Amino acid sequence: MKDKKAITIKTLNKSNVWDLQENDIFRLWEAGDKEADFRDNIRRYTDIIRSAFEIEEIKIDKPGVLKKYEERGFKIGNVRMDDSTKVKWAIKKRPITRVTDLTYENIHHISAAKLIEVLDRNFGSGWESLPQNIKDIIEKGFDISTTTLPQERLHKVGGMYEKKVADGFEVLEIPKGTWVEAIFAKAKPEIEKLRFRPESELEEEKRRKSGSSDLEEGEEEDIEEREILDEDDEDAFDEDKFTEESYRTTFDADPDDLSLEAEDISEDDGVY
Repeated sequence: MKDKKAITIKTLNKSNVWDLQENDIFRLWEAGDKEADFRDNIRRYTDIIRSAFEIEEIKIDKPGVLKKYEERGFKIGNVRMDDSTKVKWAIKKRPITRVTDLTYENIHHISAAKLIEVLDRNFGSGWESLPQNIKDIIEKGFDISTTTLPQERLHKVGGMYEKKVADGFEVLEIPKGTWVEAIFAKAKPEIEKLRFRPESELEEEKRRKSGSSDLEEGEEEDIEEREILDEDDEDAFDEDKFTEESYRTTFDADPDDLSLEAEDISEDDGVY
């Protein structure tokens, strides 16, 4: 799991919001309230939070009402909407209990043990019984492999089961008569997407940060060499300019000069 302390209201998104708990939401909201553009983005922040949390605005602020929310697992706190408006929210993290609760946004934020628990609660005929879109989501976050063997062979010493468990896989066993289907799951590391930056851009940024516009050592020689190459290129063959207008496949000649008498061509000339 990622470090919750690194998440701010401005960096909150529909993926990392799953790393947070109810009290974290109240903390982020209070901290974000100090930002100049916070009010302009309240709706966006609320939509992101609602993707992972149930939010109910409490209209009747009485102890009996609050107690009922708490019994249902909600956390209660005040949030400021503008300078003159404060509301009381009841917040509860959306549970992931069924395979249909799994999404591309939350799949990296549950453990393999939790996945096995969800699968166990929903399974009937095995891995192949899952809809393809659910399998795609699961395989986005987990390495999955399956095997179906007679019950007495599944736990064979040195077999696949033993090796997978030793490698950190969680396993779900689904009885199928005298056979057992074993589903192995291990979380994949989430790969951070990096923006490609050309080397020239990186060099330019480094130069700006150093506050120097002078040429680096050796750059003058490189520039001179490029200028020489550019001069040579002017006389080089330019394939792009070698178009249909650049050459001809016919020649101006008197037709009489081009006629050939049959006796001038021998069989050895290879004319077919």
